[in-house]
Amino acid sequence: MKFFRSHVLVSVDPKSLERGAHEVIDALNDELYSQGLIDEVQVLETSRIGDPLRYGPDMMVYPEGVHYTNLSIDDVPFLVQEHFLKGRIVEKFLEKEEKVQDEELGTPTPKELRIVLRNCGKIDPNNIEDYISEEGYLALGKILADYTPEEVVQVILDSGLRGRGGAGFPTGKKWQFARVSQTKTKYVICNADEGDPGAFMNRRILESDPHSVVEGMIIAGYAIGASMGYIYCRAEYPLAVKTMNIAIQQARELGLLGKNILGSSFSFDLEVRMGAGAFVCGEETALMASIEGSRGEPRPRPPFPAVKGLWGQPSNINNVETYATVPIIVLKGAKWYASIGTEKSKGTKTFALAGDVVNTGLIEVPFGTTLREIVYDVGGGIKDGKQLKAVQTGGPMGGCIPTEYIDTPVDYETLSELGSIMGSGGIIIMDEDTCMVDIARFFMEFTQDESCGKCVPCRIGTRRILEILTRICDGNGRDGDIETLEFLSQQIKADSLCGLGQGAPNPVETTLKYFRDEYVAHIYDKKCPAKVCKGLITFSILDGPCTGCTVCARNCPVNAISGERRQTHAIDPDICIRCGICAQVCNFNAISIN
Repeated sequence: MKFFRSHVLVSVDPKSLERGAHEVIDALNDELYSQGLIDEVQVLETSRIGDPLRYGPDMMVYPEGVHYTNLSIDDVPFLVQEHFLKGRIVEKFLEKEEKVQDEELGTPTPKELRIVLRNCGKIDPNNIEDYISEEGYLALGKILADYTPEEVVQVILDSGLRGRGGAGFPTGKKWQFARVSQTKTKYVICNADEGDPGAFMNRRILESDPHSVVEGMIIAGYAIGASMGYIYCRAEYPLAVKTMNIAIQQARELGLLGKNILGSSFSFDLEVRMGAGAFVCGEETALMASIEGSRGEPRPRPPFPAVKGLWGQPSNINNVETYATVPIIVLKGAKWYASIGTEKSKGTKTFALAGDVVNTGLIEVPFGTTLREIVYDVGGGIKDGKQLKAVQTGGPMGGCIPTEYIDTPVDYETLSELGSIMGSGGIIIMDEDTCMVDIARFFMEFTQDESCGKCVPCRIGTRRILEILTRICDGNGRDGDIETLEFLSQQIKADSLCGLGQGAPNPVETTLKYFRDEYVAHIYDKKCPAKVCKGLITFSILDGPCTGCTVCARNCPVNAISGERRQTHAIDPDICIRCGICAQVCNFNAISIN
């Protein structure tokens, strides 16, 4: 076991990389080597420290907990001399507290609470000793010494933990169902097949804190009476797969996996299985079919996996975030965890914040935090000073929530009432320039492409919806299209075999419910209010602002613009492909889009 007197975490988020994070890391290692400190100070990479728009590259130095910001390679020699050789904190590099005032919302306040992400960016994921130093595997020792399997199940029940994979089913009940199944062979499965576009919550945990997932799965195995577990991870996450395999091997070497764990009578082992990236394999029965070596297709339920799962044996399936939460619940108690969140949605939730928001990235907030707090306090508001139009939660099968519900608390029940879902944790922020019909088409294109095709409602129904939405966006909408979309959505939700088909119409239904006027404009007025759909917009050149500079004509890819130099130009609508390049290159705001 190797000890370091200092751990240095350097941020390598996209903004920090732009500002030379890797160069700073190289310079830091070189300077530590030249000063004879390379064996005393460990340099690690982490995703983000502080506000990525104001700082970068950032550095956290432990055990002092000192936060240095805005570093360059020129700062490194002085920093090493002062901090690591002389033990002096360098004041000029310290984080400067800045409060950002928003005239409409007031001063933002911290809203994040890191439970699942407690170790991410703080420990070396490839060093089990780092995890153990943060009370790692203490929960496992506690339950093996003091708890019966039934008592462990009761702790999870009392905590109110619900599955973080999307459905929100009580985790304790799942474990209880699997526990009472009377068979010798049972399995624990971790669903790490994260497939939502823009979602990376599971990947972050697997790559940064793998032992929390391993420990959570061992505890689940003890609770339900299983002796084997599988982590099903998509092959597109090679670093996560590598990190998990290292963690499993390290746990085996210390007697935390395998036969007679920690000298007890309990034996349990783990194995990583890779999936080929099919979105439908996030559905638990399709996932199990894939592990078994069959095509990843869902099957009817019941029987549920807790009764008849992997290879026909009782199986418990939870996702990465759920298992990572289990150890800290055991350590701090069910009452502590149940005190966080809302009455029916306990604890915290990680979200991947994306879209037209200032601060994109991974966040973790308590349930009950409002959408306004997520968008403005955590996300920093809408980019370029534009107005918020909608928030889409739950990934491609989630719903689009308009601004009038911005003060909605985020929990399973409230989102469901609005026609959306929690999903695995994707949140996409959309500004005033977003076309909601085009958004519905985009998500339907994804779910239709990812449909396994086993059941007719999903295979054919989603195709018909996509065809209608595409036709509407192309300017060929017909009378009755709205009613047809509503009918198809209801039928697909009612008759599809699995959650993919049952949730696929959500973006369509919510945009029809909250943004119906945009559908009417597309179909009957032949206009796209957001000026996004190419089939419904025209480009023209304004007489006054146009100076005849010819920049637009020279950049038009299809030569649709004509006119003499120093005279107002014109666009031929029959040739124009509506690419928008002319508007991008014009320096005089002479391009009109209608």
